[in-house]
Amino acid sequence: MKISARNVLEGKIVDIVKGATTAHVRIDVGGNVITSSITNEAVDDLKLAVGQTAYAIIKASDVIVGTD
Repeated sequence: MKISARNVLEGKIVDIVKGATTAHVRIDVGGNVITSSITNEAVDDLKLAVGQTAYAIIKASDVIVGTD
């Protein structure tokens, strides 16, 4: 896989919840869970399954930082 994004986080899929058209895919990355909203069609095309290794690829023009 070659991509231009620099924020590629490897993890394990821990949950997939399909809705009417969109699925929420939860990926555990080192104890932190990242949730992605993708189409049900994408879930099927990628053959995603719980327990599978997957990558959260983050491409954004802004990163917001917060603090307590």
